[in-house]
Amino acid sequence: MTDYKATLNLPETAFPMKAGLPQREPEMLQRWDSIDLYGKLRAIGEGRPKFILHDGPPYANGSIHIGHAVNKVIKDMIVRSRTLSGFDAPYVPGWDCHGLPIEHKVETTFGKNQPADQTRERCRDYASQQIEGQKADFIRLGVLGDWSNPYKTMEFANEAGEIRALAKMVEGGFVFKGLKPVNWCFDCGSALAEAEVEYQDKKSDAIDVAFAVEDAEKLAAAFGLASLAKPASIVIWTTTPWTIPANQALNVHPDFVYALVDTGDRLLVLAEELVESCLQRYELDGQIIARTEGAKLELIRFRHPFYERFAPVYLADYVETGSGTGIVHSAPAYGEDDFRSCKHYGMSNDDILSPVQSNGVYVADLPFFGGQFIWKANPAIVDKLREVGALLKHTAIQHSYMHCWRHKTPLIYRATAQWFVGMDKVVADGSSLRARALDAIEQTQFVPAWGQARLHGMIAGRPDWCISRQRNWGVPIPFFLHKESGELHPRTVELMEQVAQRVEQQGIEAWFKLEPAELLGAEADQYEKINDTLDVWFDSGTTHWHVMRGSHPMGHEQGPRADLYLEGSDQHRGWFHSSLLTGCAIDGHAPYRGLLTHGFVVDENGRKMSKSLGNVIAPQEVNDSLGADILRLWVSSTDYSGEMAVSKTILTRSADAYRRIRNTTRFLLSNLNGFDPARDLLQPEQMLDLDRWAVDAAARLQAEIIEAYDEYRFWNVYHKVHNFCVQELGGFYLDIIKDRQYTTQANSIARRSCQTALFHIAEALVRWIAPILAFTADEIWQFLPGERNESVMLNTWYDQLATLPEGSTLDRAYWEQIQAVKGAVNKELENLRAAKAIGGSLQAEVTLFAEPAMVEQLAKLGNELRFALITSTASLAPLADAPADAVGTEVAGLKLKIVKSEHAKCTRCWHHREDVGQHAEHPELCGRCVDNIEGQGEERHYA
Repeated sequence: MTDYKATLNLPETAFPMKAGLPQREPEMLQRWDSIDLYGKLRAIGEGRPKFILHDGPPYANGSIHIGHAVNKVIKDMIVRSRTLSGFDAPYVPGWDCHGLPIEHKVETTFGKNQPADQTRERCRDYASQQIEGQKADFIRLGVLGDWSNPYKTMEFANEAGEIRALAKMVEGGFVFKGLKPVNWCFDCGSALAEAEVEYQDKKSDAIDVAFAVEDAEKLAAAFGLASLAKPASIVIWTTTPWTIPANQALNVHPDFVYALVDTGDRLLVLAEELVESCLQRYELDGQIIARTEGAKLELIRFRHPFYERFAPVYLADYVETGSGTGIVHSAPAYGEDDFRSCKHYGMSNDDILSPVQSNGVYVADLPFFGGQFIWKANPAIVDKLREVGALLKHTAIQHSYMHCWRHKTPLIYRATAQWFVGMDKVVADGSSLRARALDAIEQTQFVPAWGQARLHGMIAGRPDWCISRQRNWGVPIPFFLHKESGELHPRTVELMEQVAQRVEQQGIEAWFKLEPAELLGAEADQYEKINDTLDVWFDSGTTHWHVMRGSHPMGHEQGPRADLYLEGSDQHRGWFHSSLLTGCAIDGHAPYRGLLTHGFVVDENGRKMSKSLGNVIAPQEVNDSLGADILRLWVSSTDYSGEMAVSKTILTRSADAYRRIRNTTRFLLSNLNGFDPARDLLQPEQMLDLDRWAVDAAARLQAEIIEAYDEYRFWNVYHKVHNFCVQELGGFYLDIIKDRQYTTQANSIARRSCQTALFHIAEALVRWIAPILAFTADEIWQFLPGERNESVMLNTWYDQLATLPEGSTLDRAYWEQIQAVKGAVNKELENLRAAKAIGGSLQAEVTLFAEPAMVEQLAKLGNELRFALITSTASLAPLADAPADAVGTEVAGLKLKIVKSEHAKCTRCWHHREDVGQHAEHPELCGRCVDNIEGQGEERHYA
């Protein structure tokens, strides 16, 4: 038998089948670094329109987790795709460096009593170490960015810039000092931002307490009675017994009906609709003897259960009747609603009782409970209420309660003197911050769209923003207050700039070391320098000011706004929120044009990642076992608008999909062996119809892919690319062209047409996957034929994909019909293989019985129909002539009859043809192969 292998154009490429990503990706990173890929991107971006994605800074504490990886990979996919779309899309990564978690870590390591300056120094060192570790992990994910010059909120220039941002807000009239209840953590010893609060179940004491009436005559009159026949009390229900010592009022709803209930030895005031449940809870029998509206109870006084003071009734719309008694006890120092209600009724700040100290311990002179920690005092307070006969019921309940996100310990609301950014203060232009922010939300594009309503609701209902903290590791609030009046120095904004200049040179330590006389001169004795620090959300929330227009200018032709902020859904109350407020206060608009939100990562059963559950997927482990491109492919395949499920099984599926894409690309590369686009590339009109269709399909797909990238629908990109590799290419086009590619003459139009199509598709495909499979795309780029630059990322979308001209005889609809017919033939071939009636499809001879119109269409391919169907022969006949054993198909008007060929097999092309053995010099070949070896070569026109 003659070996004809040398006469075939067999596929060949050095592009490896096995990816070896864990080993190859670090080598690729070194290459990117050696060629300064990011620098080259900035150079080619000169003069392009800008696209600015401003990085929300991760916190400089701890190793990155899978959520960090998702965030950074999505950002990288956006920046890369915008670069391919012809934008100058810089990416400056950043870190949030101040704040309690870092200070807590330092205190845990070195103790709480170290000098403040030493604490700050150690915090700065610790944050620097953490940044380096996180940076290495982010780079390993293939994220392109200015890693040699990231921004850090603890850089002196940024600390100074943050002070200048605060000065702008002071100058705008938004900042004030006030006494208000704020979220307070005893372990932190500081107020907390809303974003630092989480909710966990907590067991609490629930008590019903009776407050005896002081104004008995007024109470009787309110109920329409001449007098009260028995002692009377109003009843409250609370889950915070520790607040009873601070009670100063009682709240009823003005529109609710309240009942006076005779329980035998005394009268109780309760909301009418809760009387039955309350009496059952108290194990009392009772009868309603009178009713009144809540409004008529206003200002009637009741006596505190164990202190010599009174609690007047205030009207409040926030009172509910879902549980309890319909009467709320008001401790204005420990509740936002209580505080507002009491202030509304004229209570001054000096009148508000605040017996709980910053460490959670009652002041020493508080009768009965002085010096006790509030949670431990609860039983003592319950006992005291029982002792004085005021306790009607005591039970324990489990309920959701606010906790510190860092210490996981319960919080309280605590009224303290803090600095606030006012939401509803009317400033010089007649607007308020809330109004500005709500208007800005309407001007912002949200992805997903539901984010708009979520952020709108948060802004519409949020209280004033408490921006002050009582910590060491933070940017100072550099204010001087008059010792007598408590007012800010009249030159505050000017002084803040002087402080900023010092901080720019020496860091935040410049403020803490500053002697007031250095700036105030002779006035120094009249003023007190405060040592509060700024909420860490103010740090990150002002990066649009001190980074984008400060340490890392990111100029935009459309003004100083980012095109996009992108973070997890928790940032609606975090970075998105604080950035919106500071941007609207300083500039009058949001610092972003668009907000993209992604969900949290959960396991395949929807459970939160937890070490105790053993379901944690560490990105470092994925990089080392599968490779970062597999992780990136999983991110792209997942709809980030909701929870993102990941597990080893899910990642294995991503690895399988990756192999399909890689193997498809390898097929393209291997069949471009010997192809020089400068010499061999054909013009569209020179190409075969099937090849033109394949390029047209790629062109149409590319338009869809670019649109999906522009709209951040990466899962659509993934599915479209994967399906194209599996269906249009693997399931149709590549299968068909193997015969032509391998058997026709090397330099024939038939082969060069095919290679031209493969080249165009490969050039497009490598760009389609470049934002997602960052490493693999650049690896492919090195193996593509023709002159090219150093990286796929230094290019834009491929623009040489020619579409089919209008009026083509073999148009898109035609090839869709061929695909449907081929699918029907393949299905019957599989049935015959399973029955062992045939082996490969080339053993088959197929007759297609079809309606006249279909016969006319299929006949356009002539003898080449067999190549499209990958059978040795393909004949056409009228549907009416179909024999009884013809097989029906899913294609309307088509039946098939397939038989095993009785002809010999050509050893070169494997087709079974009647002329095999009729050629004396090549008895093992068909005439077509003889012509391809020794003659002019076969001509192909269609397939």
